[in-house]
Amino acid sequence: MHNKEQKLLNIMQLHELRSTVKRNYKKVVGRGGKRGTTAGKGTKGQHARSGHRIRPAERDMLLRFPKLKGVKHKPLQPKPFLCDVGDLERMFPSVSELTKKLFIERGYSNKKNTRVKILGDGTLQRAFVIKGIECSKSAKTKIEAAGGKVI
Repeated sequence: MHNKEQKLLNIMQLHELRSTVKRNYKKVVGRGGKRGTTAGKGTKGQHARSGHRIRPAERDMLLRFPKLKGVKHKPLQPKPFLCDVGDLERMFPSVSELTKKLFIERGYSNKKNTRVKILGDGTLQRAFVIKGIECSKSAKTKIEAAGGKVI
């Protein structure tokens, strides 16, 4: 039994295999790529250097505004909080006078500098007095038809 174990240990392993044919080509340097020279990065230039990174063109266009002669650029305004006329009664059941401050206190508008705009979707039964809030034309007609005012 001892001899059988010794014979098993003497069997050649896969990592011990050697080729009988001599290699007739130069061994390649292993720094990426297939030829071992430029490591698959081409030759010269920005792309061949380590750590190269080119920002996408879309990002540059967003950061820069076009230079237009005689035109002043308006600062970007935040998007308004949009509210429909039909939702006013549900959102403010006991209030008859609506201001921007009231929308902020109730948590509908999250910042003090955001705009609030009322759109004309839905129907309105109660009269609301709206102060300092943008309204669309259709919303204004519906509010005034219900007996309210837009100031």
